[in-house]
Amino acid sequence: MEISKQPIFKNIDCVQFYIPNLEDGLKYYCNKLGLKIIWKSDSAIGLGMCEGIAEIVIQNERKAQEIDIKVESVIDTIVEIKRAGGEIICGPFDIKIGKCAVVKDPWGNQYVILDATKGIFITDGEGNIVGQSTTSIKNIG
Repeated sequence: MEISKQPIFKNIDCVQFYIPNLEDGLKYYCNKLGLKIIWKSDSAIGLGMCEGIAEIVIQNERKAQEIDIKVESVIDTIVEIKRAGGEIICGPFDIKIGKCAVVKDPWGNQYVILDATKGIFITDGEGNIVGQSTTSIKNIG
């Protein structure tokens, strides 16, 4: 097997779980399993794990589990995925931090790719999103 290029995937950004009631989700994932709130909005809460690279996101908008993979550029990655035989299901489309697309590999595995070309969230001490920055600082309080 010949590998002649750098991987297009940076890391797992998050795994999303549908939780109808976010407060119940916090009781389970934070109070009982020890995850920490990184950010929160009206419909989703990002929870940090001990290594601090990937997040668990609990959300109440879509009744599906989702795996999000961070890439440098969604636009460039779509070209590579198509060239490799993958399929673009949806996108690219804008999200608050950058661009996003839903893709499928040749075996039917579907996942989301996203980039942070617009920056990252700035949060207060309780995880509320208070702004956005192009630097790597995530928490101001």
